[in-house]
Amino acid sequence: MFASFSLSKSSKLFHHLLHSVTVGKKQQQQMDTARKPTIVFNANNNQCPSAKLIFSAAASVAATAMLIRSVAKDFVPLELRDYIFFKIKNLILSFRSEITLVIEEFDGLNENLLYKAAELYLEPTIPPDTKRIKLALPKRQGKISFSLESNEEIVDNFNGVQVKWRFVSKNFPPKNIPGSDPYNPLLLTTEARFFELSFHKKHKETILNNYMQHILEISKDLEEEKKTLKLFTLKSDRYSGRIGDMWQALNLDHPATFQTLAMDSDLKRKIMLDLDRFMKRKEYYKRVGKAWKRGYLLFGPPGTGKSSLIAAMANYLNFDVYDLELTEIKGDSELRKLLISTGNKSIIVVEDIDCSLEFQDRLAQTRAMMPQGLHRHMQVPQMTLSGLLNFIDGLWSSCGEERIIVFTTNHKDRLDPALLRPGRIDVQIHMSYITPCGFKMLASNYLGITEHPQLLEIEELLKTTKVTPAEVGELLMKDEGTEKVLQGLIQFLQTTLSDAAAELQPGMSQQYGEKVGRDLFL
Repeated sequence: MFASFSLSKSSKLFHHLLHSVTVGKKQQQQMDTARKPTIVFNANNNQCPSAKLIFSAAASVAATAMLIRSVAKDFVPLELRDYIFFKIKNLILSFRSEITLVIEEFDGLNENLLYKAAELYLEPTIPPDTKRIKLALPKRQGKISFSLESNEEIVDNFNGVQVKWRFVSKNFPPKNIPGSDPYNPLLLTTEARFFELSFHKKHKETILNNYMQHILEISKDLEEEKKTLKLFTLKSDRYSGRIGDMWQALNLDHPATFQTLAMDSDLKRKIMLDLDRFMKRKEYYKRVGKAWKRGYLLFGPPGTGKSSLIAAMANYLNFDVYDLELTEIKGDSELRKLLISTGNKSIIVVEDIDCSLEFQDRLAQTRAMMPQGLHRHMQVPQMTLSGLLNFIDGLWSSCGEERIIVFTTNHKDRLDPALLRPGRIDVQIHMSYITPCGFKMLASNYLGITEHPQLLEIEELLKTTKVTPAEVGELLMKDEGTEKVLQGLIQFLQTTLSDAAAELQPGMSQQYGEKVGRDLFL
């Protein structure tokens, strides 16, 4: 019934439009006959067609278009119409000499790295005559970023090829999130952002093979220049979030560098050479079949500068730092999720590894001693040494690259030997009590001096006294007068040496000039 009604309706419309066109043509022919000398356009008559004739012709064309549209809508299937329009569009585009590439912000659910690279690449190329420029100050960053406003264009040149960039942003109507409060619904707003890259189609191979690689290389350098180092720590509410929301970040503004560390200069040089060699060996690690990572163990008494060395490494490499607190992890499964969510070019720090493992052992023993059924209602972490070892050099350690894993401990002898084998711990650094060389660095940093009569006396005392760089640094900050500070340090070292000698039992010999902090095992 509906089909017959549509057919009847279309037939009536068709006859009506046909009658209108026929009457209009007859009237037009009569007018043309009556006013033939006035509408002829030739070399002897420069008059244009009358407005009435133009409007009549336009009406005829419009009526014909309406007729075709009505017939197509009623009798031509939607799929066939789309196919016809698609072919017509392709036919029109085939006559164009320009090709357009689209770089969307997301590739499915994943971030499109090429979009981010294009965004960084275009920022310094925005010309001064651009009408609209968008400014932003990203969260936890101190540098303003520039970007194109929607529909703005930039013309770039690459090896003589002119390339036109256009930024497009499309907003879609908000949608209600299912399951939200019906009286106060949550709305999901969607925005699609992408770049359009247009150029002559004869340069397609050059753009795809050379220009894209050029963009990636330039954007990588720009990202390093703009990067603000971050210190990541675990979120307290990470269990209800997504994988990428398991960490919270703060700016890492630690001023420590290798130039300011109170360490033996030869040891610092070895560490920097090892870091440089690691950074240059991406292809080497790939060729030998190993994950591109390196493990460090920093061991020694408290206050010997382990945290400062980590900060100096981060500043030297321009790496973010992830502070991984093992006592807050519920099990091996969560440890793997945390590893996956860390970024490349980062240092993963596990401080006081001996205490963390002992804590896990105590919790496991407590669970075993509980009455049957009670432990089911108590959530006790179940992270194991095996899970930690897989985190270091198992299959999960290959989920990322260009990473450094640093463990710290005050008691190396308490660590399981399986943790210390090569491949898991590649470099062991013994953080010593302060040495004469380290004190010279502290005196230069804190007091601004490199020579002083009392420095020689202090250096001799340091050869036979066990004090940490933290203790010496605190004494150097007590007063602004150099003479008073150095005299107070001498008294402190003499008192420490006397107390240590009094604690020695008769017949025991102990060498206080222990040479530590100089062993670097590669």
